[in-house]
Amino acid sequence: MSLSVNIKKRLGKFLLDVQFEGDSGVTCLLGASGCGKSMTLKCIAGIEKPDEGRIVLDGKVLFDSKEHINLPPQKREVGYLFQNYALFPNMTVRQNILCGLHGEKDRERKEARLSEALRMMELSDLKDHKPAQLSGGQQQRAALARILVSDPKLLLLDEPFSALDGHLRDSIKLQLRDVLNRFGRDVVMVTHNRDEAYNMSRQIAVMEDGHMLTQKPTKELFADPESVSACILTGCKNIAKAEKAGEYLVDVPDWGIVLKTGKPVKDGLKAVGIRAHSFSQSETENGCPVCFVEEMEEPFETILQFRFQNQKEGTAPVWWRVSKEARPKTFPDRIGVKPEKLLLLYK
Repeated sequence: MSLSVNIKKRLGKFLLDVQFEGDSGVTCLLGASGCGKSMTLKCIAGIEKPDEGRIVLDGKVLFDSKEHINLPPQKREVGYLFQNYALFPNMTVRQNILCGLHGEKDRERKEARLSEALRMMELSDLKDHKPAQLSGGQQQRAALARILVSDPKLLLLDEPFSALDGHLRDSIKLQLRDVLNRFGRDVVMVTHNRDEAYNMSRQIAVMEDGHMLTQKPTKELFADPESVSACILTGCKNIAKAEKAGEYLVDVPDWGIVLKTGKPVKDGLKAVGIRAHSFSQSETENGCPVCFVEEMEEPFETILQFRFQNQKEGTAPVWWRVSKEARPKTFPDRIGVKPEKLLLLYK
């Protein structure tokens, strides 16, 4: 099964211009708030109409501006999970799920599919409860059950964890990931959270200001984000402007250092990134004199901020994140980083 999206839609001064492909598993649209992620989902679902372009799901054309095709939402075989789950507050869980079975006329088949959905989502004991009586995770499962009973070919998840308290998110993520694995269909999920994107998806499409910057398998994106925006969105704390200084060398003026790289440096280099976990006091390659700035303690890790010896005044300190067990007793005079850990950023 496959999804192809290539659309444009203007909203005032904002232009949504996106192209991406989705195949088996979960594709995540990762980007800051307001970059057009949710509008993209609405265009796929048929809630919003693009100005131009084409959307194809498993060979079925959902939208084509040139051919004047714009299928209504109910004919797209697409399920949409809204941020607030959109359960009917005056209906029970059972009644909400039955709304997804309005097209099933056979009473026995309808009850069988209802029972299966309740069982799969572990809601059998809550079928007579109304949404206000459910926890956030239970509401999410009820909303998913209502969608999945209609057997959509594609499931769209719009910030599925935003309505949950922080302490619930990890357990709910595991539950949802299990449900999606059993669903066995294409899923497109929107999030601005890099951890959710990493945990839930097989591939990530990075968005900025209405445009797609890149699309890669999840682990490849974190290993090589390619652009400053994607580097920031994947959690890199140390980014500085850089220039090519040789086939395997980059000059970082703000840090006052030249670094070796693990891959050839292409023309058009804009910046370099170093993830906070990548530094080591025992690493000899790219070893640089440093001076301690300050320390920030987290529950299980420590952030040690430092400056390179020749770093420009007014530039931000560099982050070094270590586990509490690995925190050095005295701050080292030199810190290194493996050449292959340097992130080369072009776009």
